[in-house]
Amino acid sequence: MTTLKYIAHYSEQIKTQAGLLITSGRLGNYLEKKYPDLHEIQSDKMLYHYVIELKNQYMRKGDPISQVSYNSKLKVLKNALGVHTYQSRVQGSKLKSHNSIMVASLFKEAPPEFLRMIAVHELSHLRQKEHNKAFYQLCCHMEPDYHQLELDTRLWLHWREQQSIRF
Repeated sequence: MTTLKYIAHYSEQIKTQAGLLITSGRLGNYLEKKYPDLHEIQSDKMLYHYVIELKNQYMRKGDPISQVSYNSKLKVLKNALGVHTYQSRVQGSKLKSHNSIMVASLFKEAPPEFLRMIAVHELSHLRQKEHNKAFYQLCCHMEPDYHQLELDTRLWLHWREQQSIRF
């Protein structure tokens, strides 16, 4: 059976179902049927406005975000699909914070649902640093289908990797 590194921590039932889709060659059809569209957010400026709009809708009182960008050097390592950074500095008598979010450039070619899932995930890290119950509750508050989208994103990553090996 194919190594399912992107979903290795999922239940055996899900891994079995995914394995059947992959070995039968139907994973691409499943994903293309379920997510037929691609998003149009191609620049860092557009991505910044997209993430800020999500933040303002769900986290108005949160810390401001200084930068949001695609990063071509960011690889999907250790299941990281995006990166968030947080820095606090003392300026005079005030504490200033700098929050930034980077998304792997390969998500320029993703369905809009996958980009939203990544944005929601990284925004949730601004409030909850760890992957705990409160973190996932916040993710599901912003995107009710968060868990399904995360699984499908991981399957999409596997499918993309499989396609690049063939050609």
